[in-house]
Amino acid sequence: MSFDLLESAKSIFNNNVVSQASSQLGESEGGIQKAIGGIVPVILGGLLSKAGSSGSAGGLLDMVKGVAGDANPSAITGALQGGAGGLMSKGADLLRSLFGDKVGSIVGMLSSFAGIKESSANTLLQTAAPATLGTVGQYAAQNNLSPNSFLSLLDSQKDKILGAIPGGLNIAGILGLANLGDLGKKLGIGTDTATTSAGAVNIKPVGGSSNRWVWSLLLILIAIILLWYLMRGCGNNKPGGTPVSDSITTSQLADSASMGVATTPPVTETRESIKVTLPDGVVLDAYKGGIEDQLVTFLKDGSKAAGKDVWFDFDNLNFKTGSAELTEESMKQVGNIAAIMKAFPKAKIKIGGYTDRTGDSTANLRLSKERAESVVTSLKKEKTNATQLLGAEGYGSQFAKAAANAPDEERKKDRHISVSVREK
Repeated sequence: MSFDLLESAKSIFNNNVVSQASSQLGESEGGIQKAIGGIVPVILGGLLSKAGSSGSAGGLLDMVKGVAGDANPSAITGALQGGAGGLMSKGADLLRSLFGDKVGSIVGMLSSFAGIKESSANTLLQTAAPATLGTVGQYAAQNNLSPNSFLSLLDSQKDKILGAIPGGLNIAGILGLANLGDLGKKLGIGTDTATTSAGAVNIKPVGGSSNRWVWSLLLILIAIILLWYLMRGCGNNKPGGTPVSDSITTSQLADSASMGVATTPPVTETRESIKVTLPDGVVLDAYKGGIEDQLVTFLKDGSKAAGKDVWFDFDNLNFKTGSAELTEESMKQVGNIAAIMKAFPKAKIKIGGYTDRTGDSTANLRLSKERAESVVTSLKKEKTNATQLLGAEGYGSQFAKAAANAPDEERKKDRHISVSVREK
């Protein structure tokens, strides 16, 4: 598997780091997650920008190698707890090296973007800088990269990094560029893609007329795929699969790369109905591979531990248009989850709400939280023991995988309500 710099850096900021930051900074976990989602690609974007300066590759390579030892979660949690204050000082120096006097502007922008205090954004940015850049340093040291191969590495990763910078963070403007594509071009390695300010990748033809037949063939292939997709869509649209501003259809996979979600098979038109028998003798009507099936299997399996990274998606849950009110049909699955909780009295769960990228991100965050809370309220009405319900969290679109302008078939995978099993 090829090296993925962005994902390697993001993996350092695990659930324990998020929880620790939330506790120490007095911010919600959702706010911390959103801030980190912007901070990591912004720092790497700053590295790309600096690497584009003539003659700077050698110095930057030494810099990232110098913080290779800081690329671990314990260094971050230690700094947050006050036991490693030197890391924040080191982070401040790194940020000045990358962004100069623009650091304050970046902090303010991150604060507004994530809905957290500027002091919290500053602390996160300073502690994240050594860890994020240290990820590059570790890879460079392990692979004995030269300045030229270091630049080649950055060039190979730049499209994904720039594409991950949230649209709400105008880093290009802060760096005095027209768009993020200009930042990517500064490396000057001679690639054939440029990332726009919206994070999309525009493919530029290479070569002259001798390659035109290749592009003609590619266009024909795209047309065939599009025709197949449209024909498939006409027969397979699920009822109630409306945009996020109207309802969330929770029959899809979560972004497991970002959330560590337990995978749930996508819902198809024909689903196998099964009976799920609970330890107390109650029998539930469910679907094979549905949340009831997976949740009960997991709770019965003594070899699998509960935790913040264990998530299951509701697959038959919908809300009335533009509201957090569950439809009447959704109450069957809510009742099933309540029955499961009764049958497993030691189990404790948290409900999470997610949206796609369409619409206003702040409104999406609010709606996702309201809908997650609505599910908790409904579970309580179904006589679920309140001590088994650890609350609700709305994550909005911060973990959405599909672009805002992607087809609804892709975007609806990002709209879901999920159950996190914290104890069993």
